[in-house]
Amino acid sequence: MADLAKLVDDLSSLTVLEAADLAKMLEEKWGVSAAAAVAVAAGPAAGGGAAAAAEEQTEFTVVLASAGDKKIEVIKEVRAITGLGLKEAKDLVEGAPKPVKESVAKDEAEKLKKQLEAVGAKVELK
Repeated sequence: MADLAKLVDDLSSLTVLEAADLAKMLEEKWGVSAAAAVAVAAGPAAGGGAAAAAEEQTEFTVVLASAGDKKIEVIKEVRAITGLGLKEAKDLVEGAPKPVKESVAKDEAEKLKKQLEAVGAKVELK
């Protein structure tokens, strides 16, 4: 049990990008997809009202499509939005398209989109 507690502590100290890399590595190692498991679990819960749920979307993902010409300004803005360190924010911007923030309300998503577009980034809401 002590090993499990240490593992929990180690995983808790990971950054968001490190956790995403870990998930990819585990998916490759085990030959599974975490996204598929989530989709299967969410499928029966949505039932026949999937079309209605799509129309009334309340949570959005802000996706950085590209950094544009002012990459440094975009990195600064991503750091302000996410609280990531310089290296993590730089990796996120250079790895575009990548999600900047997930499961946010429509108003906040629109605000974040405007912030990023103001510094020259191309942003999508999903």
